[in-house]
Amino acid sequence: MASCRDVAWARARELAHQAAVPLPARDVPLARAAGLTLADELRTRQPLPGFDTAAMDGYAIGPGPGPWHLTGTVRAGDGTWSGRALGPAEAVGISTGAPVPCGAHAVLPLEHAVQVGATVRGPVLPASKHIRRAGEDAPAGMCLVPAGTRTSPALLGLAAACGHDTLSIRPRPRVGVLVTGDELIRTGHPASGQVRDALGPLLPSLIGTLGGEVTDVHHVPDRPAGSLTATVRRTSYGTDVTVVTGSTSVGPTDQLRALLADAGARWVVDAVACRPGHPQLLAQLPGGHWIVGLPGNPYAALTAAHTLLAPLLAGLTRRPQPALPLIPLAGDIRTSPGRTRLIPVIWDGATAHPVGGHGPAFLHGAALADALASVAPDWRPGAPAPLILLTA
Repeated sequence: MASCRDVAWARARELAHQAAVPLPARDVPLARAAGLTLADELRTRQPLPGFDTAAMDGYAIGPGPGPWHLTGTVRAGDGTWSGRALGPAEAVGISTGAPVPCGAHAVLPLEHAVQVGATVRGPVLPASKHIRRAGEDAPAGMCLVPAGTRTSPALLGLAAACGHDTLSIRPRPRVGVLVTGDELIRTGHPASGQVRDALGPLLPSLIGTLGGEVTDVHHVPDRPAGSLTATVRRTSYGTDVTVVTGSTSVGPTDQLRALLADAGARWVVDAVACRPGHPQLLAQLPGGHWIVGLPGNPYAALTAAHTLLAPLLAGLTRRPQPALPLIPLAGDIRTSPGRTRLIPVIWDGATAHPVGGHGPAFLHGAALADALASVAPDWRPGAPAPLILLTA
């Protein structure tokens, strides 16, 4: 356990990502693939476009300066041009997306053409002007999108254009959330000695943006001892990850570490050298189920989720870790000896500025922020720092 204690912040993220074994792939119809992750490369099955096609409404013209004599018409959806090749003084009327006849030199747009009877006149055009030649976008068998890419609307449209009806994807990891604490209430204004639960509402949305799917949220009391163990056993069925908030420290009511020890769990990270969020942890139960322990304080839990949970979920779908932009930080920022500080910032495109309002239990700064800045112990004023972008 000693080698995974008090892990440096950047190294903790690497360990969480590397430890995950990707979930099995499955084929999913395009209509249900949005937001999932490609398990295989997306490749073209045939050249794109698959035939020479008109890029404008007008006339497909043969070579030469014209005028051109109209010999027919071809429209989108007509299939391959069945007529003979166009000669130097011949043309056919054509619509955008229609197959271009053999021998066509260019497509003369309607707005540049003058038709009198069966004769068309217009300017001389460069070869292939307004013609999309077969394969000019992509040849057959070309890799368009690598495995590990999250499926966006544009990617789904591209897959359809390539002739795919389904995609091989890795599903969203299923995540159960356990919020611990006898002091927590879920509705209304807390009385003396009570605290309103912020993580129950926060985590499902956050986990969704990180690529996971929350199956349920349970609130678990600190007492009696063993209550957390029983709940983890129940929630581990049908899920890939259990997130436990609170219970990560070594106080008399903190049960998580004892649970992991009794279960013979494999530790990946046992505490991270950062502020806030130091007592966070990542471990794997003997059956392969993942346990992510987050501090009970809301802002500390948020930073810990971006430290360990986000890389774990990416690894389970074989998504690469996103590169964190290095942005200069301005303002009164204090470093912490031996620990990385995570502070909410607003990024104006050139410089990041601290928001404030980020005590371990206070989410005000995070609610206003564009990103979390990772401020290393050796950071110097004005120097760049990595940013974790906070997406809605």
